[in-house]
Amino acid sequence: MTAEFIACILISYLLGSIPTAVWVGNIFYQKDVRDFGSGNAGATNTFRVLGAKAGIPVLLFDVIKGWFCAYVLARYFYPSFLSNPAVNTQITFGVAAIVGHIYPLFAGFRGGKGVATALGIIIALHVEASFSCFGIFLVILFITRIVSLSSMVAAVSFPLFVGFVYPESYHSLVVFSIVMSLLIILTHTKNIQRLVRGEEKKIF
Repeated sequence: MTAEFIACILISYLLGSIPTAVWVGNIFYQKDVRDFGSGNAGATNTFRVLGAKAGIPVLLFDVIKGWFCAYVLARYFYPSFLSNPAVNTQITFGVAAIVGHIYPLFAGFRGGKGVATALGIIIALHVEASFSCFGIFLVILFITRIVSLSSMVAAVSFPLFVGFVYPESYHSLVVFSIVMSLLIILTHTKNIQRLVRGEEKKIF
């Protein structure tokens, strides 16, 4: 592992650590979104606490930072992604970005749940599967109006898409999809508890 590769892992973590929701809330609204709503520093809680005007930029930036790490930084080492080492590099940088988002250096290691950043990474890794997962998210959201449930169902659908609908020859991507879905479920533990109690908030 070269010094440049290690540096890119660190850069990915630092980019993931940019606490978009916290900074937007503090700078433009004098509010820390973690003190309101679900207490989460993510796009959903930003929508809930500050509205769409703040939530949309937060959502887009969180998606872009995941995509940038898994696509642009990985391109530095592999101009073509048609190889196992290239996919492994994308996954490595993407994981570093998600860790940064969940445990951000610039926000006291209290971050978001990683869903938007994960979407950006999935877009970089597998466009068809990413849009299929997003479609599942929208369908469940339309039916239930619960963002957390929609996110978890979409996350669980990711390994199903890359394993069966779009069979992948890159085994590391299949493994990553399973780990990613489990991570999303794990970061939604409190949401699951509220769902069981019937206390999870709905949108619209």
